[in-house]
Amino acid sequence: MPATSSFAALSRSIGKGTGSGLLTGWIGIADPLVASVIAREAFDAVTLDMQHGFVDIATAVNGIAQVNLAGKPALVRIPVGDFAIASRALDAGASGIIAPMVNSAEDARQLASFTKFPPLGERSWGPAIALNISGMSMPEYLAQANAHVVTIAMVETRESLAALDEILAVPGIDGVLVGPSDLSITLSNGAHVDPSHADVDRALDHVAARCKAHGKAACTFAPSGDRARDLIRRGYDLLAIGTDISQLRAGCKAGIEAARRP
Repeated sequence: MPATSSFAALSRSIGKGTGSGLLTGWIGIADPLVASVIAREAFDAVTLDMQHGFVDIATAVNGIAQVNLAGKPALVRIPVGDFAIASRALDAGASGIIAPMVNSAEDARQLASFTKFPPLGERSWGPAIALNISGMSMPEYLAQANAHVVTIAMVETRESLAALDEILAVPGIDGVLVGPSDLSITLSNGAHVDPSHADVDRALDHVAARCKAHGKAACTFAPSGDRARDLIRRGYDLLAIGTDISQLRAGCKAGIEAARRP
């Protein structure tokens, strides 16, 4: 694959609320070897999780390199409110940023300001590693980065649902990602965590419809392949299927059960 393929692949392939159904691996284990292994499976992208995973900036830089070596785009979910980390991850060659707890249009504007160059944002110049990974010159990168870097705001609270149209209307926001577990907690006022609850399903349908109306990408987290297939049919463009830890546990369980079957 050409050097620029990973950099541009995600923005070129991701739909606009049309159910393009790209799949991303989800990495929380702080070892770039895990990212390397997952990137060589049939995922369309790999996400490194700095919020709930154990990935720090050094691990993220190495993980991004491993994912790009596999010819895949790397996404980074940053910690809550730490928009400065977004710029550093992009400088290291990430193809996109996922930001949790974006609850208002103002939050979305702040996020875009760190991930997009002027006139869309105020991202500071310093993409040394990204230039190497993309194979672009400085003028080429500046001209193309805003279009190729995907900026995704997470929807996981009542506030973000209420402000959804305003968030989607912010220039530089390319889509939203529903966090169904957190959304189930907030919609139930802390009574349960149930990402498949009927209230969450209704919210997922609402988000997909609004993303399509705005021409922005609808993204979410699915605990299984069956759930992901259902959500793709309902208009989702980018989906995570479980996490590295859940997949590791599932693989161990399946092997042990098979070995001990009468």
